[in-house]
Amino acid sequence: MGEEDAATADQNSSGGGKDSLLRNRRSSTLPPPQQLSSKVLTLPTVLTLGRVAAVPILVATFYVDCWWGKTATTSIFIAAAITDWLDGYIARKMRLGSAFGAFLDPVADKLMVAATLILLCTKPMDAIVLGPAPWLVTVPSIAIIGREITMSAVREWAASQNGKLSEAVAVNSLGKWKTATQMIALTILLASRDSSFERLLPSGIGLLYVSAGLSIWSLVVYMKNIWRVLLKQK
Repeated sequence: MGEEDAATADQNSSGGGKDSLLRNRRSSTLPPPQQLSSKVLTLPTVLTLGRVAAVPILVATFYVDCWWGKTATTSIFIAAAITDWLDGYIARKMRLGSAFGAFLDPVADKLMVAATLILLCTKPMDAIVLGPAPWLVTVPSIAIIGREITMSAVREWAASQNGKLSEAVAVNSLGKWKTATQMIALTILLASRDSSFERLLPSGIGLLYVSAGLSIWSLVVYMKNIWRVLLKQK
């Protein structure tokens, strides 16, 4: 930014004959824009494919009725959550982002989260405070999965329209907080199936409701952004 600001100041103080020369000199000092890798199977994409492949394994271990099944299920989900952050970090730092990876990453996230929510709904847990309450996990699960289906459709529609609509539904900080609370809540809920961590169940359910609230809130924010763009186009 220092070089760009200096070039701009020189341009404003010089005569008109030097304008084009200074613009060319300034553009040559700017770093090249980050480009998507032409490779399909980059390291981040391989990690993302690993998350997709882990979904059926997660389902299988969930129904293994012994201590190692519960431990394996929780460990698989934690590993998936870590690689969700890791593949994005590697793609940015090593410039290994690809169009295929950008498409596959949110798909892998939604598959893992939706599968885990459905699994938890099939085996309702007894809350320590409220006792048997099958709806405790079902209600926020419907809200979260419904939001993800809606946003997938909205983003696909926005991508077919124009750039401003795509910008209106770009991932924001609210969506990142939603994802973080989801991952923490589901990790706690999976771990609390083990009697050693059963006392964590209320906090996991509470975080799941926070995540559901953030999901609905972010959906409303995205819809408002879209509505503003549509109004400006009229």
